Amino acid sequence: MRTAVTVLAGLAVIYFGTTGQDPEEGEGISGGLVVLAVLAALLVWHLTKPGDNAAK
Repeated sequence: MRTAVTVLAGLAVIYFGTTGQDPEEGEGISGGLVVLAVLAALLVWHLTKPGDNAAK
């Protein structure tokens, strides 16, 4: 489940980053957008990490 949420976060950044482009700017995604998507995915991966204080 954690992996699915992480992948969806990265894809959401790419989707919303490309929907606002003008048609004249060209197709595709930029390197900066890929870096931003990877950073967002890593943030989600870190935030969804199970805690060490599990109920005993």
